[in-house]
Amino acid sequence: MDSDGMRDGPGTHANPVPRPAGPPRVPAAPPMPPGAPGAPGAQSGAPAVPGAPPGALVPPGAPPGAPPGAPGPAGGREGWGPAVPPLPPPPDGSDFLSWLRTPRPESPPGVWRFGHRPRPQEEPERVPARQLFAGALIALLSGWLLCSLLYHGYLGGFWLWPWYVLAPKSWTLGEGGMVAGVASYLYEGLVFVGIFAALGRVGRWGEIWRRFGPPAWLRAAPGQGPPPPPEEDPAAWPALRAAGAVDAAERLASDARAGLMRDVDHARIVRAWQGVQRGRHGLAAFAGAVLRDGAGACPHPSGDRDLPARQAPHDLVTGQVRLGTAADDSRNPYAYRGAGLGLGPELLGTSLLAVGPAGSGKTGAVVRPLAESLCLHALSGRAAVVVVGAAGAGLGPADAYDVVIRVGSPDSVHDLDLYGGTTDPDEAAAVLAEALVGDLADPHPSGDSRRSTTVLAQVLGPFRAVHGRFPGVPELRQLLDGAPEPLAVLRRGLQEAGHASLLRELDARERQMGHPGDVASVLADRLALLDRPAFASFFDTSGRTRPFALTALDHPVRVRVDLPARGHADASRLLARLVLAQFTASVTVREDRSLFACLVLDDASGAVTPEAVRGIQRLRSAGAGVVLTLRTLDDVPRPLRGPLLGAAGCRMALSGLTPWDGQDFAEVWGKEWTEATDVTDRQIIAETPAGKAVHMLRRVITGKAPTARAVTVRQVERERWSASELAHAVPPGHAVLSLTSVRGEHAPPLLVDLRH
Repeated sequence: MDSDGMRDGPGTHANPVPRPAGPPRVPAAPPMPPGAPGAPGAQSGAPAVPGAPPGALVPPGAPPGAPPGAPGPAGGREGWGPAVPPLPPPPDGSDFLSWLRTPRPESPPGVWRFGHRPRPQEEPERVPARQLFAGALIALLSGWLLCSLLYHGYLGGFWLWPWYVLAPKSWTLGEGGMVAGVASYLYEGLVFVGIFAALGRVGRWGEIWRRFGPPAWLRAAPGQGPPPPPEEDPAAWPALRAAGAVDAAERLASDARAGLMRDVDHARIVRAWQGVQRGRHGLAAFAGAVLRDGAGACPHPSGDRDLPARQAPHDLVTGQVRLGTAADDSRNPYAYRGAGLGLGPELLGTSLLAVGPAGSGKTGAVVRPLAESLCLHALSGRAAVVVVGAAGAGLGPADAYDVVIRVGSPDSVHDLDLYGGTTDPDEAAAVLAEALVGDLADPHPSGDSRRSTTVLAQVLGPFRAVHGRFPGVPELRQLLDGAPEPLAVLRRGLQEAGHASLLRELDARERQMGHPGDVASVLADRLALLDRPAFASFFDTSGRTRPFALTALDHPVRVRVDLPARGHADASRLLARLVLAQFTASVTVREDRSLFACLVLDDASGAVTPEAVRGIQRLRSAGAGVVLTLRTLDDVPRPLRGPLLGAAGCRMALSGLTPWDGQDFAEVWGKEWTEATDVTDRQIIAETPAGKAVHMLRRVITGKAPTARAVTVRQVERERWSASELAHAVPPGHAVLSLTSVRGEHAPPLLVDLRH
């Protein structure tokens, strides 16, 4: 119960294991006090990171004033300096409790729910500012004039009759002394306040205060006020109390008040409690772990309780990461304008496709925050994540991941399983064929992909039957090239073992070698991209290493795959297709689909194939999703662009898009009914001499002929975002994003500022 079932699966680590698999036995690191440099919540629009360790936003050892994510001094862990001494802990966990108790109302898809204030669906009628201030001033002057007239008796004394009725007679005769005088002044003050209140309502003083008064965070800051009652206070763990685990609830509440609990701890323990409710774990084991370890109970196998750094605002109660702010633009629905944009597993479960040129912010503003969020979910036991990108792409520090695979680097501790961890030759052949020639395959099922799968199965099955393993890259290349000696060894082994069916497979392979249409030569040529000196120590199947296999995604593991940076562009695209094919094949057969699995593929150029699109379509029902980025849709074959945009439930077009790419987005987003206003100016013809004189004078003063304006409002159907608008009207640092949740809820294309 110590790990809530979140144990490493076989093949998830290579020797040596980079981190201890057991829970930490040291006291939790104290959180940073509010206001300290790099303290949680210092970023604009971010909730305070509750109980975050020192250096949560700025790397440990970075110079003062360094931006988030800046590297520390040389030495220590990769890209990070030695840890600085912890700062004194705060007197209590007030920051964490305030964060936990902040309202998170139900909102439309994509709205950042932390402290959100819902707005009406339709925009109310907005009075122009000049008219608003003019009306307010007139109301103020009218109130002042009316009160002055009443006070000086110019309007009679009718307004004093309630005073004469309610006050003692001695007071009305002036015999009450100071008490009567004060009471009379109070009555007059109440009358005058009522007059100003009524006229202020007519003059819309309240609307002026709402539109031009202090910011909303000054009028009501989230999380302030008295704590809710215990049965409604999330910090009191009412669900545990209702189930009878009162002692465990008291221990967790005590750690929260003492500042020993982080947001990751809270999310991890909530996940473990959900396992108890589903019957996966016993209540006694859960309560015992909590009583023993407190906020550190049910740890992640790595022992980590947070990431070494955070660059984006996260809210682990809702599972969202904030990517930006919906622009206050007329093209955005009124309910979204000015609201934060937050993405979570309920949206990523429909997959996300982001398209934008280099420098538009795909990696820094989209991929990095999402990868960071998924790593936090993995530490909470909620997700498994695989992040794939070029070496040095800025996908987070190595210490933020459990497994880092640096393909082509001799310093890489981990290897990648070429066959995805499967023991079925047919399944291995299908995945490997997709990686090798998937981009060459015909869109129809009878194309090269199926023939390539058959060819690979004809050699993989016999090899595994003889050697007890799949072939390595050099061995497989020799078999595909038809080298006589390896084929003879296989034949002798099959004959000795009596595998008649596999002998027929091998005979069929040898007969097809001389045919002009044999695809084995194409497979061998593609496989030669991996049979290079740079990859000599990778993809080993002899048992000398324990390569990572994507079948381990039924555990909350964090994986980063660094593709070769230079000189191996074709190999990088092949490996991207391989990881994508293995991911879609493995996550669809998991038993526990409550664990969200996500593949983040930075630069999916060359990875989108017909089979990949079909695989993406199956992920939504499997509790998984992918995040793909492209520089342009031209990197995808024309027949696949429409199916790819249709398979991704969330679509993002960043600034700098070409009109041709914009046209594809405009088509998939469709059209909507809107009001079109036509204004027509018609010249007025005067018929009388006086009218003509007035018109002449008006023309001399204004320089224009007198006209009458006719306004026509009609319903028309127009594109939500046209190709021209997507190409030329999206400002730098912005994107247009449409969203679909796994429950089928939709958000129309939104103009989003990714910089705030």
